[in-house]
Amino acid sequence: MAAALACVSADWLVVRRCCRRTANGRSSADCDAHRQRSPQMMVLDGFGCGKSLGAAAARGDVDAVRRMLQDHRLQPDTLNEFGKTALQVMMMGSPGVASVLLDHGADPNVQDRCGVTPAHDAARTGFLDTLRVLVDHGASVNVPDHSGALPLHIAIREGHGDVVEYLAPLSDLGHRDGRGADALAVARDARAPEMVELLERLLATSSH
Repeated sequence: MAAALACVSADWLVVRRCCRRTANGRSSADCDAHRQRSPQMMVLDGFGCGKSLGAAAARGDVDAVRRMLQDHRLQPDTLNEFGKTALQVMMMGSPGVASVLLDHGADPNVQDRCGVTPAHDAARTGFLDTLRVLVDHGASVNVPDHSGALPLHIAIREGHGDVVEYLAPLSDLGHRDGRGADALAVARDARAPEMVELLERLLATSSH
């Protein structure tokens, strides 16, 4: 039954895998019929929907994500089997996927069990375009993870200068992580003189 229900997915690859796994001899034609039924008439398994949406987001398939949200009316924050939303597992180098999910109401500040937000992930991987999309849709860059780190701290440690330059004016430069280090201390620990200079300049400007 679960395999048949999954056949309503807009992703044809998911449909084919689903049909191959049916244990009751259901034919591919039967699966096509299930796929063509109105989604309003189907009872979808929540984790199955989240898995399909998350898989499309993870491979950066903008069209598949859009179809699932628009044609099949999936909720953008549907959880996959690991308790993650599509925004949390998306390919970070795909700002288009981020835009589609956020335009359909995905929570830009969703946190995982470690307190990590999509903004933390974008800062860690260095994808500035995706980070801009997140911020433009309401993502806060001042939400710490459970270690106390802001996205700015993560970007400094990873050496993403362009991301640091973008985040620094938006971030609370006085915020200290769990080790008691603020952004400037993190930059000094990372031995990143250009970032130290940038942060010192911003701090001097804000103090006047």
